[in-house]
Amino acid sequence: MKAIGIILAGGNSKRMKELSNKRAVAAMPVAGSYRSIDFALSNMTNSHIQKVAVLTQYNSRSLHEHLSSSKWWDFGRKQGGLYTFAPTITTDNSFWYRGTLDSIYQNIDFLRDCHEPYVVIASGDGVYKLDYSKVLQEHIDSNADVTVVVKKADSEEDLSRFGAVTVDETGKIIDFKEKPINADTNLISTGVYVIRRRLLMELCETAVAEDQYDFVRGVIIRYMDTKNIRAYEMTSYWANIASVESYFKTNMDFLKPEVRNHFFKENPDVYSKVDDLPPAKYNPNAEVKNSLISSGTIVNGSVENSIVFKKVYIGDNVKIKNSIILNDVHIGDNTTIENCIVEAHSSIQAGQTLIASPENIKIVVERKDDRYN
Repeated sequence: MKAIGIILAGGNSKRMKELSNKRAVAAMPVAGSYRSIDFALSNMTNSHIQKVAVLTQYNSRSLHEHLSSSKWWDFGRKQGGLYTFAPTITTDNSFWYRGTLDSIYQNIDFLRDCHEPYVVIASGDGVYKLDYSKVLQEHIDSNADVTVVVKKADSEEDLSRFGAVTVDETGKIIDFKEKPINADTNLISTGVYVIRRRLLMELCETAVAEDQYDFVRGVIIRYMDTKNIRAYEMTSYWANIASVESYFKTNMDFLKPEVRNHFFKENPDVYSKVDDLPPAKYNPNAEVKNSLISSGTIVNGSVENSIVFKKVYIGDNVKIKNSIILNDVHIGDNTTIENCIVEAHSSIQAGQTLIASPENIKIVVERKDDRYN
């Protein structure tokens, strides 16, 4: 494909609360066996983009560990490959990334060294499937300067988290409000953009010279009236996980057969780093209903409408309902957990009752150690 990929994976979100204290949002576990960034990486390789740069910054250790081998996403190749760029302190630059546009600008040599004419930019916190080659083709056919992938938001979605987009009858973007308090449209940006490589370099250099560091404000909003900035509407499943509520809802969506089938059974596949773990073990008293149980987990109690990640031990007479149990958690006997997210590496003592409401999900952090996965 005649495009390179850039995945913006350096951000933090205060809306994630304790969940992002030890990891980047792009490294958040999703659907039992994946990380958030796996979806963007899989879309890249499935779209035949062979050269991808991942721009990291905040709490990036677990993310770098996850990306330590590019073979899982088929980027282990002689031509192209997977590149990971963190902020670099030099004699000329002592800044961390000051925004999404600045993160691209600080790695502009990567763009200069490439020969592909186009760039696909994607966020690392989206859960979706998308053929970027179709977006690129429409970008070329419409003679666009920038193409923004958009999605119609659900009625219950908090639109103040996104960019609200208004388009005319031809698909040209005529208004873009970044995280508005009150939006007059339900069309939102998914954080996926297509742009010509040389134009991106030019706009980066111009914006940073004028102390503009955010891609949306420095490119989309600034040039909306002078350049052909168009929308490509995505109609399949898409979710952004950068808040506790959306993270919980996105994981719970995988309990719906249509969502599971879309990601797990329909082509193309979603890829991730594979751990060498035994299959989940269900002991005689185990009872599991409408749940995802990941490898390396031992179940003795009951699990209902829940997502249980890898290497979890669930003791006798434990009752888990409507909850997410992250990696490597030990849950003692006679414990009840409902409407909770249990942080990775937690050890829940026997006999505890941890119950919250669906409207106010509780994050449980009782770590065995200070690891970061």
